[in-house]
Amino acid sequence: MRSSPAVRARGITKFFDEVIALDGVDLDVPAGQVHGLVGPNGAGKTTLLGLLLGLAAPDSGALQILGAPVGRSLSVPDGVAGFVDGPGLYPGLTARRNLAALAALRGLDRADAHVGEALEQVGLTDVADDRVQGFSLGMRQRLGVAAALLTRPRLLVLDEPANGLDPAGTRQVHRVITDVAAEGTAVVLSSHRMDDLAALCAQVSILAAGRVVFSGPVRKLAAESGELDYRVVVSDPAAAPTVVSQIPDLRLLPGRDFGARYDSEALVVRGPVTALDQLVARLVRADVAVRELAPVVAPLEAAFLALTGSTAEPSDAGSR
Repeated sequence: MRSSPAVRARGITKFFDEVIALDGVDLDVPAGQVHGLVGPNGAGKTTLLGLLLGLAAPDSGALQILGAPVGRSLSVPDGVAGFVDGPGLYPGLTARRNLAALAALRGLDRADAHVGEALEQVGLTDVADDRVQGFSLGMRQRLGVAAALLTRPRLLVLDEPANGLDPAGTRQVHRVITDVAAEGTAVVLSSHRMDDLAALCAQVSILAAGRVVFSGPVRKLAAESGELDYRVVVSDPAAAPTVVSQIPDLRLLPGRDFGARYDSEALVVRGPVTALDQLVARLVRADVAVRELAPVVAPLEAAFLALTGSTAEPSDAGSR
């Protein structure tokens, strides 16, 4: 018998006074999947995460979480954990005491063991007895993830879990999310970092003005980015433009239009991936070595910008 999804939403709407935060949102997240939410400021991501955590109730539509229907009251089934707008922590307490207080509140048996395991999962064992008020933003985020893991949830909801993390912390949190998903936990997370989405998520939903404008596999989203701008560094910059001109779907762009970070020997070309394949092959045949080839804007970000009509990088700061 097929199990019900961890999250099933149909036609969810949510108003704040006259503002429509969510407008007919559908969402399906099966057990064991990491599902990403992305969108510009005010798109409705934080509102949707709040509904999943029981911090708000939908005004209309049908929402099921872990197989149980969610009504208009502020409650969700057991087995849901996470945070929005950053984790709620006691700055005057140590990391260990923060988790111990939360474990006691939830009536966990063997609370010390749960706390120790959660701290180890996020790599905070060495600072477990330091006060949280001295923690960096990234350390607070990791402690928030540890707090969410205490009850071994079946649905984990995280708002910008990699915010403020250094590369080591990012790898740690990514590993935790991947591991819990492999054990069957559904994870819904928001992120403005396209590398997080590409690394973690099997599916993504893009919201714009409270509506879902895309929902599906990450690979499909990347494929829908269409033409991309690529930076190309070659061994013979003088010969390369002639090769570019021989490929109908490829255009050479002025490198100076893309900022000072591109040196004078770099070319910037625009076209589909298939045209880039031809470019590499023709450069090699012309004895021009390709030393670097990278998109100016990552494919996922390009698709995001196209679907939302944004002109700047996606950001979640202050959005609802």
